[in-house]
Amino acid sequence: MARDRTRRPVSLRDRASYRFDRTLARSTGTLMGWLVITCLAVVVPVSALLAWTDPGSPRSLSGRLTAAWRTSAETLRLGAMTGTPLRMVLSAVLGLVALLCVSTLVGVITNSLAERMAELSRGRSTVLEQGHVVVLGWSDQVTTVVSELIAAQAGRTGRTGRPARRPRAVVLLAERDKTEMERALAAQVGPVGRARLICRSGPASDPAVLALVSPGTASTVLVLPSGGPGADAEVLRILLALRAVIGEGPAGPPVLAAVRDDHYRAPARLAAGPRGTVLETDTVTARLIAQCVGRPGLSLVLRDLLDFAGDEFHVTDATAFHGGPFGAALLGHADSCVIGLLTPQGRTVLNPPADTVVAPGSRLIVVTRDDSAAGPADCRHLVDPSAIAGDRPPPEEPAHLLMLGWNRRAPLVVGQLRRTARPGSVLDVVTDRAVPAPREPEPEPESDSESESESVPEARLAVRFRSAALSRPETLLGLDLTPYDGLVVLGPDPGEGPDRPDDWTLVTLLALRLLEERTGGRELRVVSELTDDRNRPLAPVNPGSDVIVSGELTGLLMAQIAQNRHLAAVFDELFSADGSMICLRPAGTYVRPGSEATFATVVAAARDRGECAIGYRRHDRRTTAPDHGVRLNPHKGERRAWSAEDQVVVITTEAITPTAASPQNAEEHRP
Repeated sequence: MARDRTRRPVSLRDRASYRFDRTLARSTGTLMGWLVITCLAVVVPVSALLAWTDPGSPRSLSGRLTAAWRTSAETLRLGAMTGTPLRMVLSAVLGLVALLCVSTLVGVITNSLAERMAELSRGRSTVLEQGHVVVLGWSDQVTTVVSELIAAQAGRTGRTGRPARRPRAVVLLAERDKTEMERALAAQVGPVGRARLICRSGPASDPAVLALVSPGTASTVLVLPSGGPGADAEVLRILLALRAVIGEGPAGPPVLAAVRDDHYRAPARLAAGPRGTVLETDTVTARLIAQCVGRPGLSLVLRDLLDFAGDEFHVTDATAFHGGPFGAALLGHADSCVIGLLTPQGRTVLNPPADTVVAPGSRLIVVTRDDSAAGPADCRHLVDPSAIAGDRPPPEEPAHLLMLGWNRRAPLVVGQLRRTARPGSVLDVVTDRAVPAPREPEPEPESDSESESESVPEARLAVRFRSAALSRPETLLGLDLTPYDGLVVLGPDPGEGPDRPDDWTLVTLLALRLLEERTGGRELRVVSELTDDRNRPLAPVNPGSDVIVSGELTGLLMAQIAQNRHLAAVFDELFSADGSMICLRPAGTYVRPGSEATFATVVAAARDRGECAIGYRRHDRRTTAPDHGVRLNPHKGERRAWSAEDQVVVITTEAITPTAASPQNAEEHRP
């Protein structure tokens, strides 16, 4: 009885709604029956009302019923034939049959279109393209790669003045929803102009899915590593799937892949085949960080060189210089800067000696806006010998560096600094977690010579570790930065710190900026690493600092190599610790401070020092974003007054190290 008292009374409306829902759930025929009853319940009374209220309708009952029948039949498309009841029934049957056929046809067409649209939205249709670029995988480099490939197609012209041949489409295959990929790329890449961007969804390591993007007819295939822990293993599976789809041998398109760990580079090269190129993202990023510690502003120069918005690397004809010295080619172009040779055997030589003979069949590696601007022009008459500086600068002194934070690239950065530092330099590492020992350097040959013993990496750089709670702002604000010549800020790896690793980096940069103000305005040279390029404008750094986005750097490199395979060797040497490198040197090294001289004079002075000048960076109050005073590939006839604070961008083979303001000597301590 108590249960009956607490039971909520059910209204008539609820009962009717429940019975109606239960009836509709029985079958499709039941639904059709209810639709017929509902239609008749509305159409027949309204048709009768129209017949009885029409002044022109017959006065007799049979006439008005006939008029009501015609109105109902025309509304329901059952036919309006009148006469005997049999004729009316047959007319209704024909109308029902016609309605059934038409409805079925419409349903079939609608379902087919819906299935086709659903298939397209899933991104599983085959791409029938020729000469397109295939990008496999989704990572933080994908937006940079896609945007640069699209920029390479916009407004590019060849020697004939006609648009240069570029891939007609960029096809992206990743294991993500197609609509989500298109929205993400539209938000970050922007309008694609005359280029075409095609997205397909599915695992790129599945040969059946990979065949949908037609990699065999592509001009280039790019394989991007994801951000997960098994990213490098996934790259290997994708490369093996490419071999299964395209086949082995040199007949397929060039393949460009990226791995994070150098242990996967050799297997990836084997899987990529003879036309494959493999980049190590962590190694490239570590080399750039180590180089930027010595020369602030280098990241700005590299970003300008690697994107397609301005001047970049090209390979051009060297017929006019065959048989002559390489030094003559340095002043043989007005709108291009020569930096090296591509030999007839396909070997890349950057910054060769000025007396190197340009052999027939060689080509020049230049920095220029496009191929049409790389024509030869004698610029020797623009050189002013009286403005060239005569004295060489004093050798650089040992440096005292500070590294805040630790991640998987930190051992590589330490290794690079060890190989490029001046003997007697010191690196202090402050981190809030247990630090593994840096990777051991390559063994050096034993020698009794004192000069050779100084080349051992351990003798060049003493590394000291200290633990501190860097996540607390008071710890950062308590640091004494007076003895340091340069700072490196490394954020935590994704998944090992905050949800957004760049948050910790930004907080650290804010604390360093506050310390900079407390020290009386002394400008700190900070090299910081970010994972998301959208956080670059948020980084509170001064013009003398560098912000490096690892994913963006890898994306720019892959986009450049995708357009020209010969550039792979160029970048490999530029980012190595032993080969040629890009360096910013004081302008007083080449021209007398305060003198007015052409850029051809700077090129001639750099040639006499065994270097290739490719631009400069001015320093004045107007030095602001976006170029921060960087000017690459100026016209050889451009004249300007060179100040002591200006810097010249050169390709050099000398090791770069930070300029020490107050060298410190300390013993090495390891954890």
